[in-house]
Parts: sequence; C-alpha cells; structure tokens
Amino acid sequence: MATGKASRTFGWILMGLVMVGLVGFGSTNFGGSVRSIATVGDTEVDANRYLRELQSEMNAFQAETGQRLTMEMAKGFGLDQQVLARVIATAALEDETARMGISVGDAQLRDRIVDIPAFKGVDGKFDREGYTFALEQSGLTASEFEQSLRDEVSRQILQAAVVNGVATQPVYVDTLYAYAREARDFTWAALPMDQLETEVPAPTDDELTAYYEAHPQDFTLPETKVITYAWMNPEDVIPTIEVEEAQIRALYDERASEYLVPERRMVERLVFNSNDEAEAAMDALATGNQTFEGLVTGRNLQLSDVDLGDVSQDELGAAGEAVFALTEPGDVTGPHDSDLGPAIYRMNAILEARETSFEEAREELHGELAADAARRMIGDMVTELDDQMAGGATIEEIAKSHNMRLDTLRWTAGNSDGIAAYDAFREAAQAVTTDDFPEITLLEDGGVFAMRLDELQAPRLQDQAEVADAVRAGWEAEKRLELLAEQARALIPELEGEATLSSLGLTEVVEEGLTREAFVEGTPPGFMAAVFDMAPGDWQVLEAEDRVILVRLDAVQPADQDSDEARELKASFAAGTAQEIALDIENAFARAVQARAGIELNRAVINAVNAQFQ
Repeated sequence: MATGKASRTFGWILMGLVMVGLVGFGSTNFGGSVRSIATVGDTEVDANRYLRELQSEMNAFQAETGQRLTMEMAKGFGLDQQVLARVIATAALEDETARMGISVGDAQLRDRIVDIPAFKGVDGKFDREGYTFALEQSGLTASEFEQSLRDEVSRQILQAAVVNGVATQPVYVDTLYAYAREARDFTWAALPMDQLETEVPAPTDDELTAYYEAHPQDFTLPETKVITYAWMNPEDVIPTIEVEEAQIRALYDERASEYLVPERRMVERLVFNSNDEAEAAMDALATGNQTFEGLVTGRNLQLSDVDLGDVSQDELGAAGEAVFALTEPGDVTGPHDSDLGPAIYRMNAILEARETSFEEAREELHGELAADAARRMIGDMVTELDDQMAGGATIEEIAKSHNMRLDTLRWTAGNSDGIAAYDAFREAAQAVTTDDFPEITLLEDGGVFAMRLDELQAPRLQDQAEVADAVRAGWEAEKRLELLAEQARALIPELEGEATLSSLGLTEVVEEGLTREAFVEGTPPGFMAAVFDMAPGDWQVLEAEDRVILVRLDAVQPADQDSDEARELKASFAAGTAQEIALDIENAFARAVQARAGIELNRAVINAVNAQFQ
C-alpha cells in the first residue's frame, strides 16, 4: 500500500509538471492526413507529440539563455535528434506495455487527473473549466491527454519493475572506500642537482644520436605558416601628427582634478546612536581604558566597516577641520556630526597635496592626443584600403601606397612576438588558408593589418645537425639526472642502517596520513602513486626535473570503515551508484525493446514538423 501511494504521488507530480510545461505553448497542431513521424512495433508516434517535445526544448533554451533558438541552431546542437530519440524511446516502452497488457483502470486515471495541481481551482478542488482550458491551451483534446496519462502511468509501472531491487553490494562500496581513503606515512628528502658529485662525461656520437632518436618530439618543428603582412601601427603615424597647443591646454584643464590633487587623509569613522555614547567612547580612549579597535569590535564591526579610505577635508563635512588638524597617525577626534549621526574619527595617514604643472604634464598629454588622432586617421583609411584590396591590390601595393610596414613571418601556434602579440592577428593567422583573399582587419590599439598565407609547412623533424646544440644540452641534462639518481641510490644502504636523511645533510620531511590524491610540493608527477606501490620500510629514488627524491614508506594507514563519516559517505555513494546502475539497466532495457519492436521513421513528416520552426 505504501508503495502504491508513493507511486501515485510521483505520478501526480510528474503529470503536473507536464501540464505546466504544455500550457502556454499555444494550440500548434500538425494537421493533415499523415500524423505519424514513426512506428515502433505496433505503436505510432504522433507528429504533434514530437512537435510539442521539440517546442518545449527550444522554449527552455530561450528561457535559460535569453536567445531565440532557430531550427538551424537546434540542429547544430543536435537538439532535434535528442528529442526524436527520447520520443522514440518513450514510444518503445509504451509499445512494450501494450504487448504485455499493462494498463491502469478508469478509476485510477480519474484519481490522478483530479489531483494534478494545474487543474485545481482557487478552492483547491478539481476545476472542470480549468481542466478544459489547460487542454485547449496545450493543443490536446481530453481523450488525447487521458490516453497520454494512461500510457505514462503504464510506462512507469514497467520501468519500476525493470529497476526494482537494484542495490549496490556492500563489499563493492567497502572496497572502493578502502582504496580511496587508505593513507600513507612516509619520510622524504630532495637531493638537488648542485650536490652532484660526479662529473658528466663527454657524450659519444652514438649516445647523442640515441638521445635524438628517443626524443623526436623535442626536435620537431610544429606546423608553420609563412605569412606576408602589411601593418599600420598608430605609433608609426604619431610622428606625423601635429597637435595644437590649445588642445593640450584644454585637456590639461579638463583633467585638473588629476593634476591638482588637494591634501587628503586616510580616515576611519565610528558612528554612535547618541552624542552621549560617542562622548563616553572618547572618554574611554582618553583614559586608556579602551582602544579604537576595541570600540569597533565591541559594536560587532570590522575595521573595514568603518574605513572611509582617503578623503578630502570637504568630504568630511563638519568633522573636516578637526580631522585635518590632527598631526600624528592614530590620533582620534570627536564626537562630530556626520550624515549618519554623532561619530568619532581616527586619522591614519596624511597624504600631501600633489600638483603637476602644465609643463610637466605636457609631453604625456601631447602623446595621448597624438595617439587618438593617429587612431582616427587610420580608421578613416579603412574604407579606402578595403576598396583597394577589393579592386585587386596586393598587400605589397597597399603597403607601399600607405607607408605600412611590410614583412614576412614564420608563424606557429603560440607565437606572440611582434604583431603576433595581438589577439586579432593570432586568431586570423590560426584561421587563414591559402585560398583566402587578404582583407583589412582592425587591431585592439586602433591599428590595421592584412595578411596572406604564402606557404603552409607541415610539422617537420629537424635534422640532427640542425639541432646539435639542443641535442647535446638535452643529453647532458638527462645524464646529470641519471648520475644524481645513482648517487642517491648509493645512500640507501646507509639509510637502512643507522644514518638518517638529516645526518646525511639533507632536509628531512615527514608526511603523515596522506591519501592518493594528495599533492606534495617539490615532488615529481606520479610521486604519490609510487609511494602507494611501496611496502613499509622500503626506500625508493624518484627523478624530478632538476632533482631526485629519496623516500621511505613508514606505515600504511587503512581506511576507517566504521566511523560516522565513513558510514555517511558510503551510504551516499551506495545510493548514487544504485541510481546509476538502475539508469543503465533502464537504458539497456529500452534499447532492447526498441531493437525487438523495430523502428520505422517517416522522414518526410519529421522534416515537415521541423520546418514549422524556421
């Protein structure tokens, strides 16, 4: 009985949500003599069903993003295929329920309908008119809705039967928890490269060749684009710009507040409810019975709550003159009236007045005005440059006619030198092909450029002779690390005796209770995995980039399976895993049902439904 009530409650909630989703979609109906988009077994999938599902998904996208979703965009996201697959899967389950004879009676159907919130009136009871209106708005007849509800409930019965009793075995949960929460205690130290005692021998030709052949990725040039570009930079134009003295003076006057900064104070203000409270606080400060910080915390405030920052005398109002009369940081004055009530003020720093004369600011202002003029000048040229390139002018020709920089760049992904420092250039270089026509593109600083891909060079392994110095440097670094590791391994017999890492002059670090996912700074990747593969008492040497690590496993700490935290986590994991297994079973069952029933799609009707959203 309890199971039945739970199932009924779930059904009511589900169908209520269905109706709320349907109401407001309008009465769109896919009419005509052909109304089926597919047949699954003996069950036809009504076109209106697919239409409503697709419309619901597109409306949901618009509600979430605020962007209208066109059918072309929906297809790009694969939304239409997702909806079609969902509708087909649902129809397959309904076909299976019909084949098995699973259904619900009229009495049960009526009970579910009258309990759907969307059909209730203001008195909380079933409202026949509201029921009819909601169905009209959704484009459904009463018989269509009632049949869909009957199918829905029948399908739920079948789905519940398929996944009923799915549970996660305790031994599975315990095993995974033991693996995840097992911990290690270990001791380690780093042996840096500057402690290498052995001199690196000179490499032979065979050793260098072997290193070169073992590390082709280090000596392979990435895909390279040979790009010719014309570039007009505002900095190149600035020297040609003349700026009138009156313009510079006007800009200086406009920014007087930046160049003529009055004296200011760093101030904190503590406001009280009454003048008596403020005076009592000042008395406590004067007698040394209280501090300003203590007054602040006593009001359940932080110093950040009373900080006014740096302020001018005028900004402090009635307290301005008194605050600016304070001479030592930390001095307090008050109480004074403020816009929030009586307050005491603490002055924390004196910021002297700053005055930048016109002569001192002139060069900066001239440069700014010239740069603005240069950007405008370049912007005015864009249309002319576009027209020339559209008329067949080459990059070389526009560079010459407009005094632009002309250069060739061997560009690879990650190159950010020169013009490649601009995002717009890198994006264009990434996308350009040999079939593209050059076009004028704006840069972030107001400059412009045009590019042409002259050649696309595939990734290439450089000859050993080309990278001889890099090969030798790589071999030597690898050899130094190898010798350092041998030197560290030679210390293990001493460490297994009376010696300790500290006694050998190394900085010993003791770690306790670290799990597999822990990160230990200064250790190489895979360090914790190696530690977890060790047995207690074992020593191991691990190579890092410029050091080696000596590590000893001290102890294994098994996971506590019986703590309150462990029980809670395992219960949560077991429940979640059971849900995932149930979903996998349900999906597998649905696929099997579809395969057995067989699916025939009517692409013409599907395309016709999709066309309504264009």
